[in-house]
Amino acid sequence: MLGKSLVSPISTVDSVTRLCFSTPCIGTAKSGAVCSNVSFSYQPAKYMIMDVRRQSPYPRKWEIHSTSQVESLVLSDDDKKTWEACRQALSMFSFSDEEQDKMLGKAFGHIHSPYWGEDRKKEVPNIDTVNEILEYLRTLGLSNDDLSKLLKKFPEVLGCNLEQELKTNVQLLEKEWGIQGKSLRNLLLRNPKVLGYNVDCKGDCIAKCTRCWVRF
Repeated sequence: MLGKSLVSPISTVDSVTRLCFSTPCIGTAKSGAVCSNVSFSYQPAKYMIMDVRRQSPYPRKWEIHSTSQVESLVLSDDDKKTWEACRQALSMFSFSDEEQDKMLGKAFGHIHSPYWGEDRKKEVPNIDTVNEILEYLRTLGLSNDDLSKLLKKFPEVLGCNLEQELKTNVQLLEKEWGIQGKSLRNLLLRNPKVLGYNVDCKGDCIAKCTRCWVRF
């Protein structure tokens, strides 16, 4: 028996689409018996941390799912604590749990981001690295409100290299173009991706456009 609920395409953007069906029991004496109810659900753009409980002697694992991006990461208990600590570092900007997971996912390769191309390998975010980057950005004259806007526009900054990319690029902006102080703040709010530029094709494309100074 198949039960199906029809929903308007417009109303499914932020809603849950759920299909449920029952499977007849095989080999039972009663032909009409039902042995299971199976429910599948699809929740667009939802990011969540799930406790996966298994009937096994192995340590518990934690999974971070992005159902819209078809990405997942299995975390040990220790790695989950690290992830949670990074989320806590972002909580001061009033992001929701889903927004925090999405930002960390994009920054550290668990959710596909065109910014990285195929170069970004998955890794568990490091709380020390995240804090160091946030503190460095504050030294550039960015308030918490500024950082909130910057992170929404460019969460990948948390996965950039502090010494080789962020600090090097800020020094280059000052040395080559005299951009510093308020001008630097305005630039970073307008185009924060400049913090992660690491190539300069000088007009001869090398297919690294998302991280190339030619975009500046």
